[in-house]
Amino acid sequence: MVFESLSEKLQNALSKLKGKGKLSEKDVDLAMREVKLALLEADVNYKVVKDFIDKVKVRAVGSEVMESLTPGQQVIKIVNEELTNLMGEKAEKINTSPIPPTVILMCGLQGAGKTTTAGKLAYNLKKQNKKPLLVACDVYRPAAIKQLEVVGERVEVPVFSMGNKNNPVDIAKAAVEYGKKNSHDFIIIDTAGRLHIDETLMKELKNIYDSVKPQEVLLVVDAMTGQDAVNVAETFNDMLEITGIILTKLDGDARGGAALSIRSVTGKPIKFIGMGEKLDQLEPFHPDRMASRILGMGDVLSLIERAQASIDEKKALELEKKIRSQQFTLDDFLEQLDQMKNLGPLDELIAMIPGVNSKMIKNLNVDEREIVKIQAIIQSMTIEERENPAIIDSSRRKRIAMGSGTNVQDVNRLLKQFKETKKMMKRFNDMGKTMNKKGKFGFPFSR
Repeated sequence: MVFESLSEKLQNALSKLKGKGKLSEKDVDLAMREVKLALLEADVNYKVVKDFIDKVKVRAVGSEVMESLTPGQQVIKIVNEELTNLMGEKAEKINTSPIPPTVILMCGLQGAGKTTTAGKLAYNLKKQNKKPLLVACDVYRPAAIKQLEVVGERVEVPVFSMGNKNNPVDIAKAAVEYGKKNSHDFIIIDTAGRLHIDETLMKELKNIYDSVKPQEVLLVVDAMTGQDAVNVAETFNDMLEITGIILTKLDGDARGGAALSIRSVTGKPIKFIGMGEKLDQLEPFHPDRMASRILGMGDVLSLIERAQASIDEKKALELEKKIRSQQFTLDDFLEQLDQMKNLGPLDELIAMIPGVNSKMIKNLNVDEREIVKIQAIIQSMTIEERENPAIIDSSRRKRIAMGSGTNVQDVNRLLKQFKETKKMMKRFNDMGKTMNKKGKFGFPFSR
């Protein structure tokens, strides 16, 4: 889970204030000492931690808290607001050119995931009905051009390349001209990285920058490197004016040091976060939503957006009709599991629900292999059995178990689950009809 360790420690520290009718300065001091330690252990920059704690303490011992009926909740609200401010207050969009194309220069060290991120960004823009062009300007790393071409093919975005014998500056200039002629509204330039920051790397980036005048210079950094990521961002920003940051591998970062320090140290916004290896797992960064998730307040908006992007609306309407007419089958059940898998890891989804704290998720054994097992069982059934599970007797259960590589108990468990799901859906349906007759509400699944 994102920031798992930090989230658990902060929630533990602040939970001690919740139940108190009144707070003293000593109570606040003790809680802030724990918060400070949690942030330092998460590899957050020391100066950033000090400033953060000072701001929270000044507000937490003021009259808005001390005279409040729920002082503990007020302190948590302040911590949430200051965490949001720390990460940038609001989501920052891509800077666009008033006259297309918008040129985006991608930079960063080797190994941060720059080439894949360029593809993810192109995919993200394509979903918004834009026409991006990827540009291969890394002529040094073996197979870098081929990698970008493979990524481009997967996201169905063209790649401009002139091979590895040409100067990156010439390639970038030619790509912009090509983009203009072919009505591309975004040009994403993938540049060479190094294992460390050196003069050659920075000079080449500066030359590309001067030749194409990009609207956006996005630095790609690996969130899992913590304070090192912040140092890299600071150095790049000093030598080349970056406009935004993309944090990759945030899904594997249990600490959160980079995300919480980078804006304060560099003054540059985090614009996107990489939340997995798939090409659709690049998300706009929302500081307020991330702060809420860290403090166990959930992130309903991101959950809704993810559902809207992953769930087929036509299929959802068909499912609604089946629920209304009580025709929900095991095939439909299987389809719902597939759609749920597209939303992302289950523990990540559960973390977005308000009121679910990190301790609950940690103790929750979300075994995604169980979903694979359910799929295998349903796929081992005949069409008739899927449509009418009532006909599945003991001999059929043995055959299904053998065909799916499971046992009869697994088959029984699935059939029981399905029966309970149908009952629950019937209750929703009946409740919707009753409410509708009374003129209070419509059918729960209706739009």
